[in-house]
Amino acid sequence: MEREFVKSSNISSIGYDDKNQILEIEFNHGGIYQYFDVPEYIYDQLMSANSKGSYFSSQIRDSYRTQKL
Repeated sequence: MEREFVKSSNISSIGYDDKNQILEIEFNHGGIYQYFDVPEYIYDQLMSANSKGSYFSSQIRDSYRTQKL
């Protein structure tokens, strides 16, 4: 999955597979995680958030099944 680099103190890049609803996030500490069954509107809101780290923490981190790559 291709990821887009973002300006964030916590997140390096973000990708999204709309067909499978998989959100992929690379963190600045180097870990890459996939989040499953994430609706496209959540991805859109994450990408437009002023603070991607805050949005991730409040809306994604504990809300979706995840896997570290």
